[in-house]
Amino acid sequence: MKILITNIKELLQVRENNIAKVSGAEMAILPKIDNAYLIIENNLIADFGAMENCPKIAVDQTIDATGKVVLPTWVDSHTHIVYAGNRVQEFVDRINGLSYEEIANRGGGILNSAKKLNETSEEEIYNQSKARLEEVMQQGTGAVEIKSGYGLTVEGELKMLRVIKKLAENYPIKIKATFLGAHAFPIEYKENHSAYIDLIVNEMLPKIAEEKLADYIDAFLETGYFSVEETERIMMAGKQYGLIPKIHVNQFTAINGIEACVKHGALSVDHLEIVTDEDIEILKNSVTMPVALPSCSYFISIPYTPARRMISAGLPLALATDFNPGTTPSGNMNFVVATACIKMKMTPEEAINGATINGAYAMGISETHGSITKGKIANLIITKPLTSYYQLPYAFGTNLIDQVIIEGKLI
Repeated sequence: MKILITNIKELLQVRENNIAKVSGAEMAILPKIDNAYLIIENNLIADFGAMENCPKIAVDQTIDATGKVVLPTWVDSHTHIVYAGNRVQEFVDRINGLSYEEIANRGGGILNSAKKLNETSEEEIYNQSKARLEEVMQQGTGAVEIKSGYGLTVEGELKMLRVIKKLAENYPIKIKATFLGAHAFPIEYKENHSAYIDLIVNEMLPKIAEEKLADYIDAFLETGYFSVEETERIMMAGKQYGLIPKIHVNQFTAINGIEACVKHGALSVDHLEIVTDEDIEILKNSVTMPVALPSCSYFISIPYTPARRMISAGLPLALATDFNPGTTPSGNMNFVVATACIKMKMTPEEAINGATINGAYAMGISETHGSITKGKIANLIITKPLTSYYQLPYAFGTNLIDQVIIEGKLI
């Protein structure tokens, strides 16, 4: 199948040579071609350039993109799409003045989702989760990381990871699975943390490795959840099974968690609503990608990741949704990009880089996704007619997507 897209008003994120990520001042640069063409062949980007150089070739389909912007699909490197039910009541509880911690202390939060998940069949969880996956694909997401973490039992975690595997097998979107057994301590282990970590290390991990159910390992490194020492033990155990760390850290407090993550070669550190100067220094010259989750900050009214400080210090930054039932019940990356511009003062160029090339790095797929580069997977958003791509974050409540191409096929 060969597809030719012609008369593209603006072709964004054009990288002749593949790069892994952009950092610091480079984040403000978004290479583009005005009045462009692009050729898809065998699900890959085969060629692109200015319309005046468009070759005369036989194709199976031509798409006229007059007035439209074409860019890579969003790469969402942090989600919890697989879950059962919802936590609507907690949304109302927060409006009525309860904090995240207060809700958790009375059996809400992660433990609430774990109870629902363990009471729900694998088939029903799959059916609920595939509807969410289909929605985010229609919203322009072409690659997504999905975490476990609402099982908190051996069977519950395996059930979640099997659902993620089934989604990956049944949909063209690129999916990476992350094992997050260390999301919270179940009630029966509240006073015996080491026993639950033993369960993760000695029972969950071997079974997950045996079935090849995960690519990454995660933990909620936070005051009241998993300490630095506990998270280090989990990271080390995961690495023995080839699972690279991607860690929740610095959402509410800074307790030297980022230093531990960098020390253990974490691919990403996610949330970072609270960031110290020491954290920034530690992240410099590391292989670890900082990931901001602005729609989480929006939904539960906590601080936003200090993007300007971090980018000014020369760091890269990725953007992701944190799609989950409790603190971000949305997988809309368009809203994430807009919120990063509006609330974190990122430029549209920085935000799009954060949601494409840097998101791909945070998922470990920058060789194949995240930019318009020959030989990469043909994952594209074709917008409706726009005055410029600045409309994407500007018109934050409007669906400006006309078509989505994933793995070379219109969805």
